[in-house]
This record gives sequence, structure tokens and C-alpha cells, in this order.
Amino acid sequence: MALRLGGTIDAVDRTLTERYVAPPAWRRPVTIATVAALAVVALAWLVWAAWVQSTPKVQSQLMSFQVVGEHSVTARIEVHVSSDAANVSCTVEALAQDHSLVGELHFRPTSGTNEVTVRTERIATSVDVPGCTAQGQDHPR
Repeated sequence: MALRLGGTIDAVDRTLTERYVAPPAWRRPVTIATVAALAVVALAWLVWAAWVQSTPKVQSQLMSFQVVGEHSVTARIEVHVSSDAANVSCTVEALAQDHSLVGELHFRPTSGTNEVTVRTERIATSVDVPGCTAQGQDHPR
């Protein structure tokens, strides 16, 4: 709607009000409360995820290994198992010079040092411990 010459300020205000309706008064507080609630939920999830990832039920570390012969390797693995861990399982892999897998062993560890022997199909040159898992901890550590 064009403004006619001789129009008044009241006519301009009416025209602007018709064109740009003000939002309801309740909209701003509701928006702020919704954003704040979502921020609290996101922060709670972040704290929970950090806690779960920083307190695993089982952890393992390869301490040493020794090639015993053409068809076996002995490895010493340090394993820390929490008191509430169940169904704990660890994996040890023997690798050849070309980095191919030549032997693998899954075992149930005890907390502390575990010495295991891995049978190999040919001579191994290195050992890898991808990690251990437990019920509720599917990612090996």
C-alpha cells in the first residue's frame, strides 16, 4: 500500500503494523527455555559419554613377546580388569614379516600379567594385541 501525500503518522503506523505483525509475547520466553533445556540435555550427554569412555571395564597392553619357534610365539600381556567386568576376552595376533596374520588367540585373562602362547602357521616376526572386550564394552582396549 503506497503512502498518499497528506497521510498522517497514524496511517503509517497502521500500515506498518498490518505489514509486520509483532510476535506473541509468550514466544521469546518459550524459545529461551527450549534452547536452555536442549543445552542442558546436550551437556549431560557429553559428560556421560566422556565418563563412559574414560572408565573402561578392561584394558590391555603388550609388555613383551618372544618367537619360540617356527610355529609359536609367547606374549606377555598386562591386563587390568575392573571388579564389575563380565565375559572378558582378549585377542593376540601374530604377524609375519609381510604383515600378514599367521596366528591368532582369543583367551580369558586374569587381572595382572598374562603369558600366552600363540600357534602360528609360519614364523612370526611381531605380535599385536588389538585389545580386550567385556560385557558392555564392545570396543577393544
